[in-house]
Amino acid sequence: MKITAQEEYGLRCLLRLAKADTGSITLPEVAAAEGLSVAYVAKLMAVMRNAGILDSVRGRSGGYRLAKSADEIGLGSILLILGEPLFDEVDYCQKHAGTAAPNGVCTNHSTCTLKSLWQTLEHWIRHTLDQITLADLIRDERRVTELLRERLALAAVEETPQLLSLNVIAD
Repeated sequence: MKITAQEEYGLRCLLRLAKADTGSITLPEVAAAEGLSVAYVAKLMAVMRNAGILDSVRGRSGGYRLAKSADEIGLGSILLILGEPLFDEVDYCQKHAGTAAPNGVCTNHSTCTLKSLWQTLEHWIRHTLDQITLADLIRDERRVTELLRERLALAAVEETPQLLSLNVIAD
């Protein structure tokens, strides 16, 4: 899994907002705190505002603030807003059809198990990341590590319908 700069810095900006005592924080304040340009922070904030994660506040004490409480904002949805899905099934078969594929139809179309694997992992990772909220990430580091281990362990034992279908195929 590769985290893009936009995902990393966008998440850091959101954590700044979640920690803000006043509830809102300006672009220059976020940029200075994170060592980023104001223009780049403005771009990140616009993406998240358009997605409904942030509200902008006008006026003298304006800036940006979270549109929901920090415990309602899951990491999986944030990363999806800031980046791309880990697996994009829309054109997966066309992208990986093979160089000699007739009419762009994948050479493994009728026997492919990889598409199911990637779909299942995408679902599991997003579901797992959504169990971790901004509120979780603003706690002290030791507590965050314990919390993440607990949540990831629970997510690992939960079986989704897609995981069940893979078990049937494997048996």
